[in-house]
Formats: sequence, structure tokens, C-alpha cells
Amino acid sequence: MKICLTILSFLVSFTLIAQETYRTQIFDPKIKTLQIGVNGETMGLPIIELNSSNVLLISFDEMSHESHFYSYEVLHCDADWTISKQLNSGEYLTGFTSGSITDYTTSLNTTFLYTHYKFMLPNDEMGFKISGNYVVFVYEDNQKEKPVAQACFSIVDPQVSITTNVRGNTDTELNGRFQQLDFEVNLNGYSVRDPQSEIKIVVRQNNRIDNEVTDIKPTFMSGSKLSYINNKALIFEGGNEYHRFDISSVYAAGVGVATIRFEQSGSGYNAYLYDDKIQRSKSYVYDQDVNGRFVINMQNAGDDDVEADYMYVHFSLPTPQPFFDGMLYLGGEFNYNLLNDVSGMKYDVNEGKYFQTVLLKQGGYNYQYWFVTKGEKKASAERVDGSYWQTVNEYTIYIYHRPWGERYDKLIGVKDI
Repeated sequence: MKICLTILSFLVSFTLIAQETYRTQIFDPKIKTLQIGVNGETMGLPIIELNSSNVLLISFDEMSHESHFYSYEVLHCDADWTISKQLNSGEYLTGFTSGSITDYTTSLNTTFLYTHYKFMLPNDEMGFKISGNYVVFVYEDNQKEKPVAQACFSIVDPQVSITTNVRGNTDTELNGRFQQLDFEVNLNGYSVRDPQSEIKIVVRQNNRIDNEVTDIKPTFMSGSKLSYINNKALIFEGGNEYHRFDISSVYAAGVGVATIRFEQSGSGYNAYLYDDKIQRSKSYVYDQDVNGRFVINMQNAGDDDVEADYMYVHFSLPTPQPFFDGMLYLGGEFNYNLLNDVSGMKYDVNEGKYFQTVLLKQGGYNYQYWFVTKGEKKASAERVDGSYWQTVNEYTIYIYHRPWGERYDKLIGVKDI
């Protein structure tokens, strides 16, 4: 009986792991500044073409100068970012499924000691056979039951073309708070028997996952063209341009920073941002941003990766009273657009303000204030920053194809608007 219960427990545990939806995130508090992107590009999504010369660079910092052994493992995922359970590694990878991270450098002249680790995919020991979504796990001492971080990326095999349009006049209102995304997919002779059942669409706004759109069907099909026009599921809150701040220097306060102080108490450099305000204006004002991204940079540094220091960044939003109908978060790529304890704002009754402190590496950052109503998962920028149809947002459309009888989702097209 005891053996049966043990086996049952293992099977339940395995099923839960297999069904997990993967997102780029950090699990070990000693790991900071996890980044994944195309090598040589300052910003951009972690997407490369199958069999191209481009490679992905994955990097992170471990907050010490101590010696650690880190390794990685790569798994294929379906369109919903769950593991492709019907594939074995030999069907999607050449070479090995895992490797050691041997490229690392300790920080130079920084108040926070850290070691910068990095590796590339594909590499001499690992290549990709098929398109689709992938997740790379990072382990310490090969403890595969306890990853310290994971990063998601995609390999696309372009087979279709996508034409797009973003407009303010939606079916729900005219020139107000929302944006309507319309697009058409031209199959270009690519064979799809039943687009309704074989094609899967994922649409993201500013690489957010809380409001991504999935499981949408064409509103019209004509020959080799699939149209997704006037689809209510593709109406997004316009939001507002992101706030930005620059902590690339410890000697002078950059954009968005009120003051920088070095605390003798041992906390090192502290950057205090200007107090933000709840948007009251009904008029949209353009401000240049990078839709939530960040870039590591230290002024006059020879190597930003190991010379940039860490700072405690203090966010502040004065309000007469807290919001009782939900939670307020900081949104942005600095926390991989996740709604968790790192991005959750706290309220100080005595000071009459929301606040949060985050340890960040020197550079330039974007952020927004996202409000999540109780019982919901989708965040809204309107409560604090307002929402305008004119806001310049970035939309990414992923086109997946699983033919009848196939065992995984191919990624056959990506369009970044």
C-alpha cells in the first residue's frame, strides 16, 4: 500500500510539473539581472530564425565572488508554454540537451560583489532541429529539482507573412482608451488543411503575459488569407507611455531620479526617484519610451557587464488612501512583466503613499503602474497612468501550426509591430 501511494504521489507530481506554464523568471534571490536576447542587439525579443546565423545570449549575475557551478538544460514547449510531452529531446535538439556554464567574470570595483555568467544558444554542443517555443533552465550543482532561473525564447521557421494595423476606433468606443489590432495572415502556398483547428495565434502587447490573447479564430477566410479583423478579443487598453529613469551614473542624478545617496549603513548606493502622480489629464502627451525594456549601462565603463554597480531604487506614488479594490504593481521587463512580491507596491499610511524598493543594476529602465482588481489576473494601467488610444505600444503576433497528427506546435510566423 505504501509503495502504491509513493508511485501515485510521483505520478501526480510529474503531471503537475509537465503541465506548468513557463515564463522567464528568477527563483534564487542571489540571482539578479537575468537577460535573454539576440546576441549583438541591445534590445529586442528573444526570437531567432531556425538554421540562421543568429544566436541567443543568456546572462545573469550571482551576488558574490564565490565559486559556483551552474549548468543549463533546454526543453521544447507547445504554444501555451507547457512542455511538449510527446517529443523526446532527440527530435528537437542536436548534440546535448544540457551543458555547463563556463564563461564567468567577477565584478570590478563595485560596492556589490557579483559574478557575471553568460552562455549562448545554439552553440558547438547544442543546436535546434525544429521551430517552436523553448525554455532553458539554469541549475546550481545539477539540482534539477530546484532551478535558480529559467528563460523563455522562440525559434521561428518563417512560412507565412503578416500584415497589420492598429487603430483607435473600436467597436466598444470611438477614439477613447482602447486600441484595436487588426491583422491578416497570408499562407503564401503553405499547406494548412483546416486553419480553424490547426492554426494557433498568440498576441502580446509590450511582451506582457497578463493580458496576452490566445485561442482566437479567423473572422474571415479567403483562399490562402486568414483575416482577424474587428475581433473584440484583439481590443487592448491603450495605456500610457512608460515612466523612465537613468541610473547609469552614481555621481549625478539622471532622468527621473531626484537624488542618489551612498548609505554608510552598508546598503550602498540608493537612487530615489521623483514622486509619481496619478494621471488626471484627459489629453495624451507623447513621451519616448522603449515599451517597458531596460538596458544595462554605466557611464565611462569599459565593460558594463562587470563594471556596472547595483543600486537600491526607491519608487514612490503619493495617494491620500490606498486602493481597497485591488493591488498595485510596478510593470516592466526589469521583473519580466510578472505580478509578484518584487513588483507589488506597499502602502505607508503615515506617509500617505505607495512605495517599493528594488535592487537594480546600473542602466536605463522603463516602468508603469499596473492595477489588478481583486479576483482578476489582467492588469490595467488606467488607474494610475491613464489610458489613451494614441499611446505607442508594441504588439507581437505569433503564428503556430500543428497539422493533424503532428505532436508539437510549429512557429511559422512572427510579426513585431
